[in-house]
Parts: sequence; structure tokens; C-alpha cells
Amino acid sequence: MSNKEEAFLTFLDPYASDEPFPPVELAWDEPNGLLAMGGDLSTTRLINAYKSGIFPWFSEEEPIYWWSPNPRAVLYPHKINFRRSLRKNMRNKGYRITIDHCFKKVVRACARPRSYTSDTWITEEMFRAYVELHKLNIAHSIEVWNADGKLVGGLYGVDTGKVFSGESMFSIERDTSKMAFITLAKTLQQWDYLLIDCQIENPHLFSMGAENIPRQQYLKILQSNTLLSESSSPLQHWKIEIDSSKLSHWKPETER
Repeated sequence: MSNKEEAFLTFLDPYASDEPFPPVELAWDEPNGLLAMGGDLSTTRLINAYKSGIFPWFSEEEPIYWWSPNPRAVLYPHKINFRRSLRKNMRNKGYRITIDHCFKKVVRACARPRSYTSDTWITEEMFRAYVELHKLNIAHSIEVWNADGKLVGGLYGVDTGKVFSGESMFSIERDTSKMAFITLAKTLQQWDYLLIDCQIENPHLFSMGAENIPRQQYLKILQSNTLLSESSSPLQHWKIEIDSSKLSHWKPETER
């Protein structure tokens, strides 16, 4: 329960996809960032959410919960760091990295149960919703393939213009989700993106350079650069292939 006096949770109308979200300042302190529940996962509502610094997160058999945590976990692309051993793997293990070559497969892989839990928050409803965003050139995936041509790591998220909101990642072989994340950071830096939105603090991402910033600071960056709409997608052509060997030599700070 929030420590704010008379805290309440806004219920969204599932038949009014274009209704505005409540101000993020009304989000609960505990659990951190819970703002609203209900509604739907239409492209209209999702686009409105991401433009407002809000994202859905819920489990099977739960209503849709909407979040805007404070502080916000982010990563500035030029601040990403990765170990020498990871660079060596990228250079010597024959990995191939692509963007937007198999979005559905990446989301399905992210939805699989993890070793520590059988639960997943990527429900069938969520899967279909992000596939629709992908069709609009708004949601994107990064894929890591091993030398045998097997998909062994990746991530997906939502492009809002100059901020990319990461949603989930997966790894079958060691460090492959990190390879995907590094690919994302380098690509976004080349395109002059400002932030990767990591949403909620995560030790895995913090070890790679993510940090917390105040929600208002995040919103200021987001809302001064957003390009999201259903009728006009971002200009970048995302379907590309990355040379993992060259990527292993990338030094983020020197390319600012």
C-alpha cells in the first residue's frame, strides 16, 4: 500500500482505448510505481502508455496493471560496460547478431519459464499486443545466433523516438543476452538515442552500467523526444545484421 494519504488505484475502461492515463505522480510508493489497472492492450493504449512513461506488467490470471516507478532504471548507451571475457566470446565463438529478423521467436523465448520460477508475465495477450506494435515498426527485437545457426539469446522492446524501452531478454548460452544488450546500446548510440529504459532496477543490468534516475528526469527526456504514433513510425530501418567481431572492439565512451 502507498504511504500517500487516501491512495487509490485508477480503473481503466477496457472499451475506451484512447482514455488518458492518470498523472504518474499518483503512482503508489509501495509497490513502487503501481498507477492503474484494467483497460486493454490495444496499440492505441500501449502507445499512449509508453509516451507517458507507463508500461504494463502483470501475470497470468491477473488484471492488467500499469506502472511508472520512481526512480526509473535507465542506461545511457555510452555508459555501458562489458568484461574482457565477453568481448572474447563475441570475437571467437562464431556468434551472429541480427535485428528484427524473428521478433515473434524472441518474444516466445523471453516468455519461457526461468530456472528460478515457472511463472511468466508475457501472456498470450501480451504476445499478441507486442506483435502488433512490431508490425507498426514500434517494437523491435535483437537476436543472437550461435555458430550452428540456433537462436540462443536476445531481447525486445519499444522504440519511442530517442528512448528505447527494454521489455525482456533471454539467454540460452552464456552471455548471449548481454551480447544483445550491447548490440542495442551501440546501435542506439549510432542513431543518437539518449536512453535505454530498463524500467525497474535489475542487478544484471546494473552490472553493465544501468542506473536509477528520478522519474521526472526520465519523463523530461522521454517527452521531449517521443515520436510514437500509430500513423508515423520511427525513421530507422531496424532490420539489419551486426558484425559481432567488430562489436567486440567497441569502446562506448570514445564514440560519444
